[in-house]
Order: sequence, then C-alpha cells, then structure tokens
Amino acid sequence: MKIAISISGNTPDSPFDARFGRATAFYILDMDTGQDQVFDNPALTASGGAGVQAAQLVARQGVEAVVSGAFGPNAFDTLAAAGVELYLAPENKRYTAAEILTMFKAGALTRAAVATHEGHHGARY
Repeated sequence: MKIAISISGNTPDSPFDARFGRATAFYILDMDTGQDQVFDNPALTASGGAGVQAAQLVARQGVEAVVSGAFGPNAFDTLAAAGVELYLAPENKRYTAAEILTMFKAGALTRAAVATHEGHHGARY
C-alpha cells in the first residue's frame, strides 16, 4: 500500500502539515517495498484550486491512502473518485511524518467520510 502524508519539509522527520492543499510537500511511502519519496506540492502557491491540484498529484503517484488534517470538498471528491482513502491526524500536537505513519500502521487514525470544511473561493460543502 502507498500512503501520502502532508508535510512541511522534505524528510520523514519533517513536521506534519495539516493543510492538505497548501501543504509544502507530500511524503509518499510504499509500505510494501519501503521505497519513499517526497514530492513538492505545486499547488502551494496556486491562486485557486489548490486542493484539486494536490489531490491530482497524489493520485498520479498511485497512492491508496492520504493522511492530512483537513480536506476541502473538491480535494475530497477528487481523491475519493480515484479510490484513495482519506485519514485525519489528531489535532493539538505537532507530529512528524514518521509519527503519523506509526499511528496509521497502528490503526489509530480516523477515516474521513466527508469533507472536513467548506471549500475556499466559493466552493460547495
């Protein structure tokens, strides 16, 4: 299984970034092979549509699960249409990507069944 975690750096020890569409980067790990890679988020500075752009980047990498802190409706719909499972990291503490990965493996993360907030720029909820 491939998992993506939104981060604000470029290593597994980078801080988790709770902003999916505006995360600095995505740490992607193939849990079957152990291969990992960090992808800069080209949507970070987008004037609009950041969630969809970030979702498309992650989906193109063959990711089957994404962990972030929030998913807008357009990002949620894009990821769900690609068959990607969405998970929410706990709030109120700074975690690293490696700590988030440990929680995911332990089944300690909540699966997002719907978008977690209204979209920006007039998007629907």
